[in-house]
Amino acid sequence: MKDFLPISKADMQNRNWDILDFIFISGDAYVDHPSFGPAIICRILEKHGYKVGIIAQPDWKSIDDFKKLGKPKLGFLVSSGNLDSMLNKFTASKKFRHTDSYSPGGHSGHRPDRAVVVYCNRLREIFGKVPIIIGGIEASLRRFAHYDYWSDTIRRSILFDSRADLLIYGMGEKQILEIAAELHQGIEIAAITTVKGTCYVTSNLDYVWDAIEVPSCELVSKNKQSFSEAFKVEYFEQDAIRGKTIVQASGNQYLVQNVPALPLTVEEMDEIYALPYQRTYHPIYEAMGGVPAIQEVQFSLVSHRGCFGGCHFCAIVSHQGRIIQSRSQESIVAEAEILTKLPEFKGYIHDVGGPTANFHVPSCKSQLERGTCREKQCLAPTPCKNLTKSHTDYIELLRALRALPKVKKVFIRSGIRFDYLMAVKDDFLEELCRYHISGQLKVAPEHISEKVTNLMGKSNKSVYVRFADAFKKMNQKINKKQYLVPYFMSSHPGASLKDAVELAEFIRDLNYRPEQVQDFIPTPGTLSTCMYYTGMNPLTGETVYVAKDPVEKQMQRALMQYRDPKNRFIVYKALLKAKREDLIGYGPKCLIRPQEHSVEKHLKNSDVSKKINRKSDRKHD
Repeated sequence: MKDFLPISKADMQNRNWDILDFIFISGDAYVDHPSFGPAIICRILEKHGYKVGIIAQPDWKSIDDFKKLGKPKLGFLVSSGNLDSMLNKFTASKKFRHTDSYSPGGHSGHRPDRAVVVYCNRLREIFGKVPIIIGGIEASLRRFAHYDYWSDTIRRSILFDSRADLLIYGMGEKQILEIAAELHQGIEIAAITTVKGTCYVTSNLDYVWDAIEVPSCELVSKNKQSFSEAFKVEYFEQDAIRGKTIVQASGNQYLVQNVPALPLTVEEMDEIYALPYQRTYHPIYEAMGGVPAIQEVQFSLVSHRGCFGGCHFCAIVSHQGRIIQSRSQESIVAEAEILTKLPEFKGYIHDVGGPTANFHVPSCKSQLERGTCREKQCLAPTPCKNLTKSHTDYIELLRALRALPKVKKVFIRSGIRFDYLMAVKDDFLEELCRYHISGQLKVAPEHISEKVTNLMGKSNKSVYVRFADAFKKMNQKINKKQYLVPYFMSSHPGASLKDAVELAEFIRDLNYRPEQVQDFIPTPGTLSTCMYYTGMNPLTGETVYVAKDPVEKQMQRALMQYRDPKNRFIVYKALLKAKREDLIGYGPKCLIRPQEHSVEKHLKNSDVSKKINRKSDRKHD
């Protein structure tokens, strides 16, 4: 099919192509939409004259799928897809996920564990020294020696295990075009060592200048203090303007990370989102039930990239960066007009935003000259005095989209930073409530203990309380019944059982019943993961309590859903352990009713009780 990129020899023949320049191996099903990294990279290469094909979710137990498009002229590009393959497969409790929204029919099992490593080693086995370039979220966040939650070990850079030649970190458009141009000119892949936003392996540092060397892979594997020191440097240098090259030894070789790629200009962003995407999954998946991930994004618009929110559990800082990169209003409106002409469009644009919807401009006017602040956050715990406080451009964009023919409503679902909203004195809250939500607004205070929110990089409880009050009053003003749906996280580093009880009391006072509870998952490359593994804050050196005991984690989670009957017994035991028997009773402030006899009887006969009692004999904290 000429509209989609080639996935077979027959597709190549239809285009009169004998050989491809690049073949993209993806852990996701092929969805030709700008919310999917493989589609963006392949389409921008196509725009610049390269012949590109895609092998999506190859059978890694055989060599046949990897050979079906032949050997590329310039190289293979490899990604696990839109998620780290381990996060895609396992929950926070390391249980197998039975669904995969990036696979046909939503069924799991279509990609291997550590997909990038497996795919690359298959390619080496088949094609020998063909250039292999890895990228995407899995490669990007595993570029240094990193803590791997699923194996509970320190793993070396994914470049070593994959045996790839180059690693692209970040979003990758600038990098891949520069690499492609050099390969096209006949430059050997081993000689491509100066591209910003890439990593490579070398045994010789003679030509690596002005670099910072962090503790070696071997040292960070043995010493948590060294791991923390290495992470701090890696974290602070993730800035395209002021960042430096970083070197990390592993055995007798070195991983070299060049400085990050420069932020995309408005014109470059516009080019990317104007490429000829088909905006849906490949027809081969239709009989299998399609690819569920398209449902949330098919009628959504990406307005920008980057996030200056600085949440410590989020990988955006390490992947997209803190500097906002925006599209022009004309580009976004033009894409919206395309959406309105699609046969499935029902009049609703599902989202307009990015990692955080209301971060539409850089947080500081001088960022593009001097970079982001090294040891200072833009928003938390309090907004910086130099913060650009404006929703003007975003409001104008939303009004332009609402005015389009065939558009009934424009939703905002990609997340609002309420602390930024409260810092800006304009009409955005009214616009939001009046036009862009329908009944509920999801926000993420994450926790309410000040100790915990500080470690999360979030604003404290008082800001959320003020926002909730402002939201309520605004809806009264416009005569609408709309509600906040707050997300909270359990077991984040720093959160003790005492903090979990405090959060449960806050939920009680809100008269809120959380349907979903997010357990903290230590994903590679985040500051919170560093705290989880080392038990210290790498930015300050302070000791951080970490709940790793499965029973305590279960208690923290259950306290957030204390009204659920199936959690009654674990909540009872948690309150006893926290010495908060005052919350067991019939008063209006109590979380659960006494019923001691039935509780104790259940606990004596339950597996939960046995686990709890065994753990209670050990010392914690």
